Amino acid sequence: MNKIYQHIFFDLDHTIWDFDKNAEETLQELYVVYKLGELGLPSAEVFIETYTRNNHQLWADYHVGKITKEALRETRFKKTFLDLGLRPEVIPLQFEDDYVNICPTKTNLFEGAHQTLQYLHGKYTMHLITNGFKESQAMKIKGAGIGQYFDQIIVSEDVGVNKPDPAIFKHALHLAGAEKESSLMIGDSVEADIRGALGFGMDAIYFNPAGLVKPADVPLQISSLNELTLLL
Repeated sequence: MNKIYQHIFFDLDHTIWDFDKNAEETLQELYVVYKLGELGLPSAEVFIETYTRNNHQLWADYHVGKITKEALRETRFKKTFLDLGLRPEVIPLQFEDDYVNICPTKTNLFEGAHQTLQYLHGKYTMHLITNGFKESQAMKIKGAGIGQYFDQIIVSEDVGVNKPDPAIFKHALHLAGAEKESSLMIGDSVEADIRGALGFGMDAIYFNPAGLVKPADVPLQISSLNELTLLL
């Protein structure tokens, strides 16, 4: 990349913190604790697959303001249990609370995260912009030992709007003392991170470890964090 950047803004979930891997570990544990097999759920794998599909869709709706935090948390496991045939009266009511308490304590990051962040930290001022929930994000950052890399941590709950709303990018740049022309956004969500940043006037790199088809309006993608050490 020929452009000179001063500030790099990262997304957290699905970009640095491996949300799906950490969620899978948590759900494997809770499947056993709650004896979900005895309730008729076929396997932990089917449960996790169904939950992941529902959770990704609900987060997409949350990003663009279609649902609230409360609706997301109330719906994701209830819908998963119902999709898998559980009767409403046997759905474990404490499941969501246990998940929210355990999952953020997991520490799986994407491969090369620490090495890449350490490399970039010596060259750029770095920040996080996350649509995640404030209490959970603080636990993830502390547990994974990545807080030292970031100057500002911008959480959508504090700002009052989610990515891709331009207001959160404007707020982030103001806190960082940064200009959009010398700033770069890196994230996994085409809508929230990439189109949000591009629409605001910032450059962006799409983190696409799953190898999904890159939309035509996305200028640049990477499949691993280590690629950033070659680009930047």
